[in-house]
Amino acid sequence: MTSVLSEQQAPRDLASPLDDARTQLREAIDVLGYDESLYAMLAQPRREVTVSIPLRRDDGSVEVLTGHRVQHNLSRGPAKGGLRFSPDVDLDEVRALAMWMTWKCALLDVPYGGAKGGVRVDPRLYSEAELERITRRYTSELTPVIGPEIDIPAPDIGTDEQTMAWIMDTYSVSRGHTVLGVVTGKPMSLGGSLGRASATSRGVVHVALAAMESIGLQASSSTAAVQGFGKVGRGAARFLSEAGLRVVGVSDQYGGIVAPEGIDIPALEEHVDETGSVVGFCSPLDEGDSVLALDVDVLVPAAVEGVLNASTARLVKAKVIVEGANGPTTPDADRVLASQGCLVVPDILANAGGVVVSYFEWVQANQAYWWSSEEVDDRLRERMLSAWTNVRTHSESHGITLRAAATSLAVKKVAEAHQARGLYP
Repeated sequence: MTSVLSEQQAPRDLASPLDDARTQLREAIDVLGYDESLYAMLAQPRREVTVSIPLRRDDGSVEVLTGHRVQHNLSRGPAKGGLRFSPDVDLDEVRALAMWMTWKCALLDVPYGGAKGGVRVDPRLYSEAELERITRRYTSELTPVIGPEIDIPAPDIGTDEQTMAWIMDTYSVSRGHTVLGVVTGKPMSLGGSLGRASATSRGVVHVALAAMESIGLQASSSTAAVQGFGKVGRGAARFLSEAGLRVVGVSDQYGGIVAPEGIDIPALEEHVDETGSVVGFCSPLDEGDSVLALDVDVLVPAAVEGVLNASTARLVKAKVIVEGANGPTTPDADRVLASQGCLVVPDILANAGGVVVSYFEWVQANQAYWWSSEEVDDRLRERMLSAWTNVRTHSESHGITLRAAATSLAVKKVAEAHQARGLYP
């Protein structure tokens, strides 16, 4: 059996995620007719910080980890973006993710700029006490450049609400008072928002259903596959199933499973909680097969960047791809998928539900007034579907892909804010 881990580690296009992000920016600049100076300004981060994180392990030994925080653009408001703990973190990846966050916030009309953080560490190899020490030291190093009016971190790969609680506490201690708004994705007991944990997944499915409707697919007669069963993929599989789709394939970093009659997602979630993987729940994928290549109507890549490249894209049979992950599709893959007639809903639209509800959480924390889960989901659905309509209309009127439409709409908003503010001499 070919595992999803091997899919993620397979040779991808030579371009890095940062190259991909800049290629998308270049195409948007060309669509908008902006000059080279604006491209140069938007292609570079506004601020980036790299820190050393000395860690005393539980056995008394000491090692030094490396962390990054990149603030790509601040023209529309404070920076916003996740913090990931992963052994694959590098500065170019963080730069790309920060840029995509800028476009995501602009596209969904959230008054933030884009940021991203990362620590090069495999959290599975560290105790909870060690992860707390890593998080608190990382936070203390970044205290001068984060804050509710400067840069607001959130959970990402390898981090969760407990990580955010440690960041909030460390930052608050340095300030001498509790600052709930310094992070989002916090526990409910510390000012978290109802609906935040599932927001990205819900947003993915809101847009997926709209995209399906646009090409005449009915949920009750459609099939889906989800690559990745973490924060985004797990919820996406559940909500797709609840919407009536038959989820026939799911994968995680350990392997993939398939069930033509449909996978019982709630039972799969129980299995994953007990075993730590989807493997063993039902039939494994045949040797050499990939969940990305299953014959389904909807494919949700919800793992990491670059899994759909020029080679793997040719294997895709799905009619619609809804990007739950950030940057799962390379520019070369985009061209292949377009030639195959596949509708690709880009990440900066599809997975923006997380930052939308992070914004709601930030607003609630600043006002010390919390909304009901129904209010949160209604406002999320309204934002997602409004953005979908704008992107689809722009795509059709200009004869460009949904990605080019989404990116150009977002870049235009950021450029207008930058130009209105002017260039500080």
